Amino acid sequence: MQLHLSPEDQAFRDEMRTFFTTKIPQSIRDDVAAHREVSKESYVEAQRILNAAGLAVPHWPAEWGGRDWTPLQRHIWREEMQLAAVPEPLAFNASMIGPVIAAFGNQEQKERFLPATANLDIWWCQGFSEPDAGSDLASLRTAAVRDGEDWVVNGQKTWTTLGQYADWIFCLVRTDPTAEKKQRGISMLVFPMDTPGVTLRPIELLDGGFEVNEVFFEDVRVPAENLIGEENRGWDYAKFLLGNERVGIARVGATKRMIADAKEHAAQLTSGGRPLIEDPSMRTRIAELENELLALELTALRVVSNSSDGKPNPASSVLKLRGSELQQAATELLVDIAGPLSLASFAADDDTDVPEWARSATPEYLNYRKVSIYGGSNEVQRTIIAGTILGL
Repeated sequence: MQLHLSPEDQAFRDEMRTFFTTKIPQSIRDDVAAHREVSKESYVEAQRILNAAGLAVPHWPAEWGGRDWTPLQRHIWREEMQLAAVPEPLAFNASMIGPVIAAFGNQEQKERFLPATANLDIWWCQGFSEPDAGSDLASLRTAAVRDGEDWVVNGQKTWTTLGQYADWIFCLVRTDPTAEKKQRGISMLVFPMDTPGVTLRPIELLDGGFEVNEVFFEDVRVPAENLIGEENRGWDYAKFLLGNERVGIARVGATKRMIADAKEHAAQLTSGGRPLIEDPSMRTRIAELENELLALELTALRVVSNSSDGKPNPASSVLKLRGSELQQAATELLVDIAGPLSLASFAADDDTDVPEWARSATPEYLNYRKVSIYGGSNEVQRTIIAGTILGL
């Protein structure tokens, strides 16, 4: 099965491919392709280039930088960006808080935040998960109490990705501890990370990196005007946010690029005196993964086509579930192709002649354990699929 594009959509794909491969600096794209850490400065530079061309937030309302594209064009835009190893627009900005403010914020908040959010003048981070409220997010205990013209916030968040770079945080807080249902007593506040009483501490991950953090709030005063939407409606906004996040979470293009890399490396390594790519079991494994990825891509197209009214489609949970599984399968494939070479993980260039891709294979594999957890764990997605889609 092949996906055939109309002449118009093929021209659109060519336009996107040319832009991504010529306008984004090669040095930034090389870092992404080699799975190196991408600096804050590189993220900002790439997103500002995209935003200047109207390519940072095409799914937003046109008034705030969106484009009147078809769902297929949005899919092509994202896939070509991933294939070209371009840093995607920061998800916390483009896919999370931006759409929430556009949908539920007041006019003053839209004017204040949306242009800066699209241009990455504000780097946002997400304050959702807590030590005792991960998959069961509605159990969060971070509290906000109204005191005059301020909310006073106390509590803790964890797994705050790239919080060390963030200027602002969008945070779920409990504003009505007496609500009959715990989901009904939650609000969404936004405030700067340098507000007095905010403390950030890094968490070292399995791959040796410091991608996530824990954040503590001690009597943090937040102006009442920084409440997004209505008081005690934060759970509704969180569901909207997570649904938008999952639409682009399958990362089909990125997984295609990993499989292409795997095939190239397997062609260069030998096993039993012949290229590893010629081993029947390896060819079968790669073919099966490519077929599964094609099925996911077609599912993604169905989901975005049914999300044209701007509301998240429950089937996005399928994309999150299967997309994360295939991303993990691709990283596992790369480790297996590297074989003993992957034992040189974390070695510096001067200390080894093992190629960089093989040294990064195991750290990348370990890091990708996260993709079946963030955005709503895969266990939660199966529950959503069973109840919302299958009606079980």
